[in-house]
Amino acid sequence: MRNIMEIDGYRAVIQYDPDIEMFRGEFVSLNGGADFYAQDIAGLRKEGKVSLNVFLEMCREDGVEPDLQFSGKFNINIPPELHAAIAEAAAADGKSLNQWITDELRTCVRASV
Repeated sequence: MRNIMEIDGYRAVIQYDPDIEMFRGEFVSLNGGADFYAQDIAGLRKEGKVSLNVFLEMCREDGVEPDLQFSGKFNINIPPELHAAIAEAAAADGKSLNQWITDELRTCVRASV
């Protein structure tokens, strides 16, 4: 299970902070920081809406795009033997290395993208 809460179409990662005995949420696809805290789920949803609305309003006032833009590209370093095994698996499936990795990542995050 992933600790993700959706608020008004934006997704936030939720974690429990034992030091302050509160839940913390942080929106992950915003072009800046917007976090929120509460002691229960209902409070977390309420505080998340407040935090999101403040962030979006500040973006409007400053003429800033609120959504973080992703290029669709990233580099990773993996052991050579893993690289070879992935290349073999891709070839066995009749896919390019890029397509095989994309399909596997999509399966891992259960995304509909």
